This record gives sequence, C-alpha cells and structure tokens, in this order.
Amino acid sequence: MNFLENIFERLKEASQRPVVQEARAGRLVGATGHELLAQVAAARTYLRQAGLRRGDRCALLAQNSIRWVAADLALMAEGMIVVPLYARQAPAELAVMVRDSQARLVVCGEGSLVDALRGQMADAPRCAVFDEVFSGAGRQERPASTADGDAVTMIYTSGTSGEAKGVVLTAGNLNHMLWCTGARLDLLMGQRKETEQVFHYLPMCFAGSWILMLTCLSRNAVLTLSTDLPRLADEIRLAEPHYFLNVPTLLERVRAGVEEAMEKRGGAGAGMFRGAKQAWARRQEGKAGALDALRLGVAKAVVFPAIRRRFGRNIEALICGSAPLAVETQLFFQMIGIPVLQVYGLTETTAICTMDDPRRIEPGRVGPAIPGIEMRVGDNEEILVRGPNVFAGYWKRSEETATALRDGWFHTGDQGEVDETGNWRIIGRLKNLIILNSGHNIAPEPIEESLARQIAGAQQVVLVGNGRSFLAALVTGAVKTRDVAAALAALNEKLPHYRKIRVYQVVREAFTVENGLLTANGKLKRDAIAAKYWEEIEAMYGKAVSA
Repeated sequence: MNFLENIFERLKEASQRPVVQEARAGRLVGATGHELLAQVAAARTYLRQAGLRRGDRCALLAQNSIRWVAADLALMAEGMIVVPLYARQAPAELAVMVRDSQARLVVCGEGSLVDALRGQMADAPRCAVFDEVFSGAGRQERPASTADGDAVTMIYTSGTSGEAKGVVLTAGNLNHMLWCTGARLDLLMGQRKETEQVFHYLPMCFAGSWILMLTCLSRNAVLTLSTDLPRLADEIRLAEPHYFLNVPTLLERVRAGVEEAMEKRGGAGAGMFRGAKQAWARRQEGKAGALDALRLGVAKAVVFPAIRRRFGRNIEALICGSAPLAVETQLFFQMIGIPVLQVYGLTETTAICTMDDPRRIEPGRVGPAIPGIEMRVGDNEEILVRGPNVFAGYWKRSEETATALRDGWFHTGDQGEVDETGNWRIIGRLKNLIILNSGHNIAPEPIEESLARQIAGAQQVVLVGNGRSFLAALVTGAVKTRDVAAALAALNEKLPHYRKIRVYQVVREAFTVENGLLTANGKLKRDAIAAKYWEEIEAMYGKAVSA
C-alpha cells in the first residue's frame, strides 16, 4: 500500500470523526474523514470534466484550508502532478512558475488570485476557484495506481540566481518520508490511543509543511489549520495541540515576549523566573548547586506551568525547521518543560534529512539522519545526501540536476558537521542564499542589482539577514539618504513581504580588491563584509526593533 492509498484508508476508518479543521473566529470548523473524502470525490469529478489527464501539471494557489487539503488529495488521486504555489508570492513571480510548469489548470482559493495571475499572464492557462471545483458531487474511488518513480508534486524553490526551479518529488520519496516521520512521531507520542491534536500555521506549499499535513492524514490525528495569523496565540490555545511545526521566528518571538512580560510584571513571580533562568544557565555549565535545584523546582511548580498554557494543556513538544534555531531559544523551551525537536532538510530531500530523536535532544544540533538515508561531509564541509528521500531532478533543468546530483549524492550547498553519535550540526551555507528565520529563501543578487541601479552614486548594495527576521542593506558610495529611501520604497512595492528591505546603512567606503572586500574577479566577499561591518549591521537591526 503506497502513501496515498494509506491516507484514503485512514480517512475511511475516521469517517465519523474530524480529521482536519479550521480555526475560525474562536471556534473550530471541521471535516470528518467521510466529508473530506466527499470533497475529494467532487474535485476529482471536476478535474475529469475539465479534460485533465494523468501526468498533467496543475497549480494549486490558495491559503491553507480544508479545501486546499481536498484539492491536493484529488489531484494526486487522479495521477496529476501538483504544483503548490505561495498565495502571498508576487504575481509576476507566480506567473513565471505557472508558465515554467506548463500547468494546464490553476486551482485558486478565490477570484482575486485569478485576477492577479491573469494580470501578469496574457497566456494564462484555465483558472478555477474552489467554489467551482467543489460545486458538484462525485463517487468515492480508490486513488489511481502509482509506481515509486511517478512524479507526485513539483515544488518551486529559488536558487542563487533568483530564478525559480521546480523540484520534482515522486511517490517513492513520499512512501519513504511518511514512514520516517510517522516512526519519529511514534517515539514522541508513545502508545497512546487518543487522537493526536496537531496545529498548523505554515503555508502548505512549503515542502516541510506539506509533509506534516500528509503525515497527520496518515495517522490517528486531527489537523487544525490557522486562518488568521494575527490571532495565532488564540488559535493555538483553541486547538490545544500535542505538537506543531514552527519556524524559528515564532519561537524566538514567544521567548522574547515571555521574558519581557515577566520583567514588567515584577514581584515574586518575576524574581522566581529570574532566579530559575540563572540556575538553569549554571546547570548547562555544570556548575549548579543545591540552591539552583531548589530554584528550578519552585519555578517548575509555580511559574513554568502558566507559560506552557500559552500552548494549551496538551503540549508535548514543538517541532522546528527551515532555518537554524538559536541555542538559547531551544534551551529556554527545554527549561520550561517543552522540548523543541529540530529538523533539517531541503525541498530536494523531500523536506527532511535529519530529525531529533525525542529521547536524546542536544540543543544546537538537528538530530541524526532519518532511517534509510546516508549523509556525509564532502569538500568544504558540504553536506552530501543519498537515499530514497532525494528528489528526481529539477523540472526541465538537466544541467542543474546533473550539478546537484553527482556520483549518486545530492550536494546540498549547506555546511555541517556530525559527532560520533551521528548527531548533525549545521554550520552555514556554501551558497549566497539568505535564509530568514521565517524559513524564506532569498537570492540576494537580483535585489541588490536592481536597487543599485536605482540609487544615484551607489557603487554596491549588499543584503544581509541570514537567520534574521527581515532583510537589511549596506549601500556604498556617495549617495544621499533620501535617494536610498526613495529607491527602497519603490522597490519594496514590487516585492513580497519577506523580500522587503526594512532598514539600510550607507557606507562611504566602496568595497574593493584592495581593502579585501572583493575577490580578484570582482565578486563580493560577503563574510568579510559582514565581519567588518558587524557593528553597523547590529545597529540596523537594533534600530528596527526599537522603532
């Protein structure tokens, strides 16, 4: 039984209980297994009537919802290749992906998305909104037969040039990955028979997010989808999850919020919290004494339970991926009694290469390789991966596929190290790709070049922000601040939210070969620039936070 057949069988078994639900205005609106299968059947009927065939690409452009899940399952069940797209992506970029994928149909959550896409594509393929796709009915059927080598999805990811590449994942990739994620969650949840409660707020067009969704459908779980990010805290408490997937941004924001709130509150509670933090720090250094144990014990009984209630009464663990999590943040959650399990991987590895073992978590590391795959360190400490999780190739990009897949190994472009127990740590990236702590990947060169052209007197523009929550820029040359501000405002209007540049710093000295900030052939030495202008970069982010 392949992954999709297993999901359909699970939904039949859960015909009378919710399997996926939406948090809406303080209440949960759900679909049982039977209701979700009915929506899948309706969508499959629409797809057939629209003339789509096995192997056709179909783009899915919508916010997370029950209907998104049903459309995704329907497309895979018909043997089509799903091309999930980010609803908040700039329309011009979406048009590039739709055109590149040769999608025959674009299924959109709402009419505004259709209008935005057609505004960029005179040759746009047929578009349909959810109301059309789910308007009819259909007969529930088994999924179309699928071989391991059959393509299931094509997820676009940006390379260092900024040009989107379609990562083709197969049924074999999914068969292996969902077995691995299920086994690791079994270690976390144990042998309990109760239905697992899982909360989800990340867009399901991202590989890791999609894998979690499919994993939940493969298990005795109910997945609650966020529909209103400004009300995220309320939705989490409403869902009362056992676990959920995160990016570092949220966890670091929660930690900062808790620490700030405790300081403002003052009194005995703040004192106990402060003492517990100090005791915890000494424990990590191996210097804790009897008084430290007492302070931690009191905080665990009196202070920490109230903090944990932010995540509901059921919370067992938090899962974090897409970017490195600060060790201090992971230790903070460990201190209050919520372990954070880290995951490392790329879209090309079906989202996952390593996962923390819940029985042995080491802050700062991302766990051992998942079962059945091999990882090793290559030249320049680059992480190399091979196994059934590695993608089939980039869509219509044979040369780039050959570069990434060499001698049977996928070259990740990430640098890492592994200890004697097989536990990995991610050191950095060989490529220039900036990874925000929200998990968004950003190629800096196209933005830098565009901005430099628009600023009179600018010699270079360098983006920074790896591991941060937003982008900032260093601008060199005899420029006027008003010109920089105007150029930024004009550029930001054309960019999606995560590519906007929030702050900048003018640097009068240009980067040259002579001052060690350019290579001999004129390329930026980004690490050297970041080191030299460390204070200016820290000041930019400090100014933005305090503004």
